Amino acid sequence: MRVLPHVRRSVRRAVLPAALLLTACAGTPAQADPAVVRTETGAVRGTVTPGHRTFHGIPYAAAGRWESPRRAGPWTGVRDATAPGNMCPQVGSDYAPVASTAEDCLVLNVTAPRGRDAGLPVMVWLHGDGALGAGHFSDARPLAARGTVVVTINYRLGVFGAFGYPGLKDSGTYGLQDQQAALAWVRRNIRAFGGDPGNVTVFGLSYGALSIGGHLTSPGAKGLFHRAIMQSGETMMDMPAGSLVPGLPAQPSMGWRGTRETEALGVHYAGRLGCRDLACLRALPVERILREPQIMNAFQAYAYGNRVLPEIPSEAIRAGRHHRVPVLAGATRDEHRLFVGMNHDAQGRPLIGRRYRELVAEAFGEDAGRILRRYPARSFPSPGIAWATVLTDRMWARATHEQNTLLARYAPVYGYEFADRDAPMFLPLKTDFDWGAYHAGDLPYLFPEKAARLDPGQRELSRQMIAYWTNFARAGDPNGPGLPAWPRVDGGVQSLAPGAVRPVDYAAGHRLDFWN
Repeated sequence: MRVLPHVRRSVRRAVLPAALLLTACAGTPAQADPAVVRTETGAVRGTVTPGHRTFHGIPYAAAGRWESPRRAGPWTGVRDATAPGNMCPQVGSDYAPVASTAEDCLVLNVTAPRGRDAGLPVMVWLHGDGALGAGHFSDARPLAARGTVVVTINYRLGVFGAFGYPGLKDSGTYGLQDQQAALAWVRRNIRAFGGDPGNVTVFGLSYGALSIGGHLTSPGAKGLFHRAIMQSGETMMDMPAGSLVPGLPAQPSMGWRGTRETEALGVHYAGRLGCRDLACLRALPVERILREPQIMNAFQAYAYGNRVLPEIPSEAIRAGRHHRVPVLAGATRDEHRLFVGMNHDAQGRPLIGRRYRELVAEAFGEDAGRILRRYPARSFPSPGIAWATVLTDRMWARATHEQNTLLARYAPVYGYEFADRDAPMFLPLKTDFDWGAYHAGDLPYLFPEKAARLDPGQRELSRQMIAYWTNFARAGDPNGPGLPAWPRVDGGVQSLAPGAVRPVDYAAGHRLDFWN
């Protein structure tokens, strides 16, 4: 499963969402068969186990290529919901060998506790990565076991989710619109699965968290969710030169691009595809589009300056123009080690080597000397760890701290840092690089389908994190019985590590006095 804008091992790829139901459709679950639930468009039959009810592949919307989503059409009879639906078009990667050419992919999955409870908090998961992934890859049963209804969704990715072209309505925002359509479906239908449509938490990691930053400022998302959890999001982040891939120019924003720039990029790629207009582009087979090198990665930044995102979300948040909901948000202690470690040669040797000083100079120009004095290579186990620490502090910690500080002016905010430096690497990366508490390393602790790889202390941390996340979804506060106290962000950031869950001074730990 991908984590952030795409980065390939060989460095060839860059930068690693009717009205209310009628009473007959949406009342509290009272069907004789617990495997059957009736939605606004028809009945679905899922899978029932002693602990859960799970429903896969439920259509929440439909859309043509580069069109805004509309409500899904009805069906007759009982639709089978025991297997995942289509993944949206994608080509996979070295670390995620998945692929799909199906554009009929706007489906979601619902996991609910086995009991007949009603009015449960709802959690809607937006998976990470802007060019691959699907909702069914995340096993929501541990979260549901804590008394929540969990929804995971598929949404359009890459060139299908953020493509722009002159004259194309809502250029560069289709993935965000899909996510809002899924949230609207939840509001209309989730009561039938035991959920409370008035208590919805949207949560996501990396690209999913970036999307939530967009929804916090999007007029169309108003009222669709009541709390937000952002894990390793890039909403406020810029990119110094060479920070993700050596040679890549500096970018003022990690995840946002102006509409005009998006449309100009669309014209460029249209030419490479042999097209001069939208009709030609829409007629191309999916396979032909996916064969164009880098096209999925080129369109991972959502466009702003339009109906969906009137302004760049980072500036909207700085100005206080955002939906004011409780937020739980944080990052990992060693975010950027993943991206540094993935840039290695065929023998698994990091490409940083003796280039540390050159990379700092490329990224920071005249400030390079000051930075090298604060982060001397001799103070770290390797030049690669030194470079990763510079970028973790400068990019990730700085942006996360700014985001949380700004949001906390208007609503409760709880900050965290995932700090387990022994977190198992769940991606198939063949290198002996020291990953530390890497980007997305917290994912198996919340979706512990890989729990067999966690040791007893890590399994306890997983239990605590699931409790914190579901407590927050229930009441907007992660605290609860049997858990270490978690202050609001102005009282410290909660460090999450086995046997060491406690508040820390996040700004000091990441030298933010230096960077600010």
